[in-house]
Amino acid sequence: MSRPVYILGAGAHPWGKWPDKPQVQLAVEALDAALADASLAWPQVQGLVAASSRFEGGMGWGLHANEVAQAVAEQGMACVNVGGACAAGAVAIHTAYAMIASGQYDVVAAFGAERMPKGFIPRPPGSSDDISDQDYLRWVAMGATNPAYWAIEAQRRIHDHGTSAETLARASMLMRRNAVGNPNARYRKETTVEEVLASPIVADPLHLLEICPVSDGAAAVILGTEAFASRAGNAPVRVAGCAIATGQFGDPARRIPTVSSTVRPGVSHTSEVVNAVRRAFDMAGVGPGDVDVLEMADNTAWHLLDWPELFGFCEPGAADWMIDQGRFDIGRDLSLNPSGGFLSSGEATTAQAVLQVCELTWQLRGQAAGHQVPNARVGMSAVLGLGANGGSMILTR
Repeated sequence: MSRPVYILGAGAHPWGKWPDKPQVQLAVEALDAALADASLAWPQVQGLVAASSRFEGGMGWGLHANEVAQAVAEQGMACVNVGGACAAGAVAIHTAYAMIASGQYDVVAAFGAERMPKGFIPRPPGSSDDISDQDYLRWVAMGATNPAYWAIEAQRRIHDHGTSAETLARASMLMRRNAVGNPNARYRKETTVEEVLASPIVADPLHLLEICPVSDGAAAVILGTEAFASRAGNAPVRVAGCAIATGQFGDPARRIPTVSSTVRPGVSHTSEVVNAVRRAFDMAGVGPGDVDVLEMADNTAWHLLDWPELFGFCEPGAADWMIDQGRFDIGRDLSLNPSGGFLSSGEATTAQAVLQVCELTWQLRGQAAGHQVPNARVGMSAVLGLGANGGSMILTR
């Protein structure tokens, strides 16, 4: 029988570009903030789980937890380093959750810290020494950077549901409006539909302001038992659902780096995320109608329309109306990315899923001043990563 797990503390380093701060410093600042929030100190941390970066590999091997432990707290704690690309933070929290739920540990920290290169992840991923590496070949043989895939999906939505350019722009506008009150967001200035549509086309139909930038940032959460939660001094926030998943054969998604040639009935689009969401719903015993706050990966404006439909928050095609009518605004039917999402903060790959859980924690405690969802009691995250990795967490108060 597993034990209940709680969020004891949450902390983040603001998103932006921080060329003078090493990645380890970003991580330590986020972790120190999370520990202070939990009223704990390093000697009480029994395990440290790091979302591993491919851009700045710890010790050359992705040993980020070990780097942090050697920098601040060499005390024999368990160090775990996990991957999952943009979903690595969800994998890290899932790992920390399991360590506590199993009864082996009482306090475990999970974190992600990233300093991203400039541009749309400009250098080819994968291995240039391996001619069978699909993720490398899609760049050098196809020239298909990530926005190309997202644009294909957006074109499909326009074909299927008649989504207008104005609706896509309104989705981006909503994110920038939400971010105005979020001190951790990189872009905190409101924008208009006209400004979004006037920004350069990156991959038709997506404009520059409809695609998330890349950023530096770090986030951390401290997870623990009910006994520690009762002593932390914060309103208790429970991890009610915690799930990760990978893609299913037959998924119709334009998958990075491959494009599926086989579509099977009953297999959801972006199945790695949808299956994680469904598992989290089942574990928490809640459904879409119970969720007050959804923090989801909005790599583009298209994601903000498609994913709420895939998760069951509205019918296929209905998200256009929800955006146009303000039904995804803070405090309405579903508060969608009240933080401003990735479109306002940017993609700091390994850290972003951890930041989502930080944001949900602050929302459920009523600590998200400037962008607070009124009386939020159930929050859900959803994130997607390379390799068909998906993750979802449900927090309750």
